[in-house]
Amino acid sequence: MKMNKFIKRTFLATMALGLSSTAMAGNGDRVGSAGATELLINPWARSSAWGDAGVSCANGLDAVYTNIAGLAFTDKTQIRFDRTNWLGGAGININTAGLAQRVGESSVISVTVMAMTFGDIDITTVDLPEPSSGKFSPTYSNFNVGYAREFSNSIYGGINFKVINESIADLRGTGVAVDAGIRYVTGEEDHIKFGIALKNIGPTMDFQGDGLSIQVMYPNSGDVATLEQRSATFEMPSLLSIGGSYDFIFNEQHTLTTALAFSANSFSNDQFRLGLNYAMTGGKMNFNMMAGYVYEQGLFSSEFAFASRVTALSGLTAGVSVDAVVGKNNSMLGIQYAFRQTALFNGVHSIGLSIEVK
Repeated sequence: MKMNKFIKRTFLATMALGLSSTAMAGNGDRVGSAGATELLINPWARSSAWGDAGVSCANGLDAVYTNIAGLAFTDKTQIRFDRTNWLGGAGININTAGLAQRVGESSVISVTVMAMTFGDIDITTVDLPEPSSGKFSPTYSNFNVGYAREFSNSIYGGINFKVINESIADLRGTGVAVDAGIRYVTGEEDHIKFGIALKNIGPTMDFQGDGLSIQVMYPNSGDVATLEQRSATFEMPSLLSIGGSYDFIFNEQHTLTTALAFSANSFSNDQFRLGLNYAMTGGKMNFNMMAGYVYEQGLFSSEFAFASRVTALSGLTAGVSVDAVVGKNNSMLGIQYAFRQTALFNGVHSIGLSIEVK
């Protein structure tokens, strides 16, 4: 009885927070006013291959980004490493690593880290506009600790804490945020799922460091003083995602999952996500083929569709994954690939390697 009350209170609290976030969602006047937008990039190849539509059905480490409640579906241990070539040709790379571990009959914890690098950039100043003073390398990173639990045969929930860091040579910003999610599973074969997730909820963030300091000389005395400028604060790119999925189970080896999700963004256009995942399992090899589409308002409103896009995170997605079953415990070694279409540059390519211990 106490557990049922806890579940109901958690669900109602999540819904209340979600409605408050949705009230400000999709506001074109707020586009570009949030920071830490790397939190909106899914670094995992498997779930991004079908447009992040798996709000109700992404499992394991993929769920850390999509809906943390899905972490509860980790069998025993999962290790992942993914690398993303962000906006092909831009020289931006994303490296992500994660570990998920079951710690009890119904609980799973996870630790993940994501690092986004931009390569070496020439240092230029107002006095020295030509690149002659060396280079600097910006870095964005976030560190996540997640927890998910099976509350009943139908209800799963989770929470994820993250620390965000953005830095250049003489400037650094640090912030914290939290994600929360719930999944509901029903149907005779657990083939119907619903999910809701709140992401990137946290206090404002700002930058500090020597890069905000300038030296000035008093005209009369000639003395030199150092003045530190104040950095403006910015908000986290919070959003609310709601989704559902249905598994068409043809037989024990062939399943087609259809997923639909809606993302209400506080600082960007709202997005609709449609995903398909065809799975062929059995024997010593499992195969998945995924495809998706992400739609936002204005995507087709002009002759050049990219002119109306707020972000690069919309359009077609596709990918495949292959998992080899090894060992007496049927552990799995897997490789995943995903492609995300972008209007500019050469798209987004992600590749991942995984180890799952049953």
